[in-house]
Amino acid sequence: MSLLLAQATTIIDGALKKARSLGLKPVGVAVLDARGVVVAYSGEDGGGLFRPDIARAKAHGCLGMNMGGRPLAERSSSMPQFASALSEISHGRFAPMPGGALVRDASGKIIGAVGVSGDTSDNDELCTVAGIENAGLKADTGA
Repeated sequence: MSLLLAQATTIIDGALKKARSLGLKPVGVAVLDARGVVVAYSGEDGGGLFRPDIARAKAHGCLGMNMGGRPLAERSSSMPQFASALSEISHGRFAPMPGGALVRDASGKIIGAVGVSGDTSDNDELCTVAGIENAGLKADTGA
């Protein structure tokens, strides 16, 4: 199974709805397929210039390491050289922090990743999970 545009749109809608229900700052949501290609991105009005890049880097890092953003953040905190090396290797497409998650299908296969950026990392993660679940898929944050 591949992550489809219709699923990506449903993920974005669910993530943005969660952000509004929590009264968060403007967020951006990036949805990548399993190859790391951006399927869809949407950002709310008033979001910062780097929102798309940060959201994409959160998702890209998850795909690159086959793990959610939470354990990536923990590993990067305890091993800063690891984070620095991966940032260099990925040409800056690595943001090791909560807010990124792998997307798994019903069988557990990784079919993509989602990154949300705009509020605190913990709040971004809540939106990521809500968006993925809105599409009937499983969010793997690594928590």
